[in-house]
Amino acid sequence: MTTQLDKTLKRAVSIQGRDFVVSISPEGLKLTLKGRRKGLELRWVELVTGDVALTTALNASVGAFAAEPKPAVTPARRRLKNGRLKR
Repeated sequence: MTTQLDKTLKRAVSIQGRDFVVSISPEGLKLTLKGRRKGLELRWVELVTGDVALTTALNASVGAFAAEPKPAVTPARRRLKNGRLKR
């Protein structure tokens, strides 16, 4: 017997050294980079019906998680608007 999916489940996964969060809800699933809000979202209806828009969305999102360039030097301190330094 299986358990009914009635609330969102979140799981962490590492793919090619990058950390992602997979959220599975009754509406669908969402894959995001860890620490980010926006990501790839698929609804169950689109997945089951094989909607043409699903293929289009998947092809358009191929570059959604492209490697982000890392800054060469991370600043140790940042100056706030009031002139104080933040670490």
